[in-house]
Amino acid sequence: MRKRLGSFRPSRRLLFAAGTAAAASTVAATAAEAVSGSPQATGGAAANLVSLGAYGSGVLGSWERQARAISNEAQIRRTRETDGVFMFGDSIGVQDGPALAKQLAQLGISIAVHNWAGRPVTPAVDALDTWAQEYGLPHRILMSVGSNDIFTPPAVEAQVERTMRIVGEERIVYWVNVQAARTAHGPDVKVADQRNSAWINLQLAEAQRRYDNLRIVHWAEHLASSPNRLARLLRDGLHPSVPLGQNARNGLIIQAIKAG
Repeated sequence: MRKRLGSFRPSRRLLFAAGTAAAASTVAATAAEAVSGSPQATGGAAANLVSLGAYGSGVLGSWERQARAISNEAQIRRTRETDGVFMFGDSIGVQDGPALAKQLAQLGISIAVHNWAGRPVTPAVDALDTWAQEYGLPHRILMSVGSNDIFTPPAVEAQVERTMRIVGEERIVYWVNVQAARTAHGPDVKVADQRNSAWINLQLAEAQRRYDNLRIVHWAEHLASSPNRLARLLRDGLHPSVPLGQNARNGLIIQAIKAG
């Protein structure tokens, strides 16, 4: 479905400016131990040369045994029947999902979640497809994934297209764009993280031009719009700080859902 001419279309300059600001703000950070559930790259000087991967951010670690939050069948069906929100997320969703659910409940909106730390986009869309077949879908789908695709950013475009085919033209997809420049890693990795984040966000922006029912939640631009936001709203260059970053990111999601 084609976008109408009056729709918002973030420019490449804006997205890459967001990336440049984020990289500059984190390049001098001291290396620290990576937090559980964040994107992983192998440590050690020799190993690090190998672990940088094809795109400079490293190699995605095993995520299948990481923390997850998945609604039970009763909650899924109740959310579908009341036309609430289905959410598919990663470690940020695991962390921020409960607070988001409380805010949505105050608006009379139910939510069912399938959040899994460390998970990239492809298996998240697999979960969406499974729920679509087993339960049907509500009118609103929230995709809070993409941060773990900095290791292979070209994979995102096909999965966005696949998502839009699954949901069809009558439902709305809210997709939170990404910001990664992990402070646990050196300058080269942080710059690669930011470059790959911008690459992912450009794919989302291009998809928004093609689909009238795709809404981008502009988390990356929000972080880059003020000099101190990255340090205040992110605790490790990726995950929102609690409560400031969590409230800011969830607030953007709530605004988007209210806007329809």
